[in-house]
Amino acid sequence: MSLPPSRRGADGLRQLFSTTRAERVALARQQFFEEGVRPSGLVGEQVIQSWMRCTREHADRGRLIAFDPVTASRLHATLNRNRELLDAARVELQTMESSLAGTDSRVLLTDAQGVIVHVTHNPSAPAQPILRKTARVGVNIAESVVGTTAPGIVARTGQACTVDGAEHYFDYLREMQCAAAPIRDVHGRLAAVLDITVEARPFGFDAASMVALYATTIENRLLLAQSADRLVLRFQASPGLLGTPLEALAGVGPDGSVEWLNAAGARLIGRLPESGPRDVERVFGLDLRTLMRLGRHEAARPVRLASGLGVWLQARLQAPDGVDFRHGVSMAVVPVEGHAASGPPAAATPPRAAAGDGTLHGHSRRLIEETLAAHGGNISHAARQLRVSRGTLYRRLRSWAAGAAGQDG
Repeated sequence: MSLPPSRRGADGLRQLFSTTRAERVALARQQFFEEGVRPSGLVGEQVIQSWMRCTREHADRGRLIAFDPVTASRLHATLNRNRELLDAARVELQTMESSLAGTDSRVLLTDAQGVIVHVTHNPSAPAQPILRKTARVGVNIAESVVGTTAPGIVARTGQACTVDGAEHYFDYLREMQCAAAPIRDVHGRLAAVLDITVEARPFGFDAASMVALYATTIENRLLLAQSADRLVLRFQASPGLLGTPLEALAGVGPDGSVEWLNAAGARLIGRLPESGPRDVERVFGLDLRTLMRLGRHEAARPVRLASGLGVWLQARLQAPDGVDFRHGVSMAVVPVEGHAASGPPAAATPPRAAAGDGTLHGHSRRLIEETLAAHGGNISHAARQLRVSRGTLYRRLRSWAAGAAGQDG
């Protein structure tokens, strides 16, 4: 749909005397749908762009929406594909459900295609006929299906937004209010959309800020969950921000390249290049050996980045088998296994051939070797310092010994 520039005269006077949000949206709908005028300044550009897309996909704005779920096979595949996301979001979704219990609001989590994969419950909410149909796992609320909504716009654009009342494309949804924010994965792709929706009443609180805060927390958890065998850096200008949704995060791969930054990290470091070198020293001004050495300290340490900015930094090395070696105060301690070992393995000191290869694997191996050496080969003491189980060290030592035996053979 191609719209001419906004007209002046009578339209300008009508806009001047439209004082409430509802009046501005009503005028915007009149200008857009009846007069073919772009209602700039009356509603947000995201809504206007969505209306333009919807006019090409939905001819009848007055029709009812069925909110049919996807097929059982697609839902099964969707839930399996998003298991890691749901695990990462579980704590935050429970917290949001508790916080919003008295507001009549519901929290929806959709996948990147708009299919709902989780809904918070609110049994005390009053009659909400539309929300009762919408808020079901498996319902597809993509823009191509239900028109303009906040989660639909986010799934289409990747940008946070709110949609209020008659800003929805279909008349059927005029009583709905929704605010949504994106959740991205380690590849920078849209992984999910978090949405807060209420029916027949205003939110009564800043839903956009709340959903953005929780989406950031879930995204950070997902990034960490997807970073097995990576060195994860936590940094911020103030150490008090570490461990909060405002902390900056980065994932360093086994070859020493920076593979991802969260939004806070990108604001401090700058966006990673689409192509070309992402060497950790080029991005952070610190080489991999220095970062590993800094990571051995319990508390965050002050460092100066290549840009000259001073930050506080912690590091956590996540081992290939998913076990985290503790490198900072904000990280969970891996409990020591309850079973006892009969004694150290025959080779208490692992072969050193691969420990100096300069990769993250090499640094990980060197860390274990040096810790074992410092404790005279005592597995229990080394495991206690590394905050991992003795079984983890046994498995690592056996794998190195098997590799060395294979090379000798």
